[in-house]
Amino acid sequence: MSIQDTIRQTVTENPVVLFMKGSAQFPQCGFSGRAVQILKACGVNNFVTVDVLADAEIRQGIKDYANWPTIPQLYVNGEFLGGSDIMYEMYQSGELQEVLKDLAN
Repeated sequence: MSIQDTIRQTVTENPVVLFMKGSAQFPQCGFSGRAVQILKACGVNNFVTVDVLADAEIRQGIKDYANWPTIPQLYVNGEFLGGSDIMYEMYQSGELQEVLKDLAN
């Protein structure tokens, strides 16, 4: 299976996936930490994280997959939503809460 297939499988089999630097418990950059905080503020506590620092192939592969140059990257129901700045803007407008309302736990 190619790295693109692995990424596709991860984002389609899990409702909320955050590709980030580090883990939800120990983010390795401020943007990743902010992304985790935003998800938790939306009531989403059960989400899958993928530490891109642990695998250089995934780190580059996810950038290619979404055609998006930065990490973190949020996927909801298989769809790429954006990085931490977009997540923050969506959160401020209430749009992110709406997208995640059925996934809050």
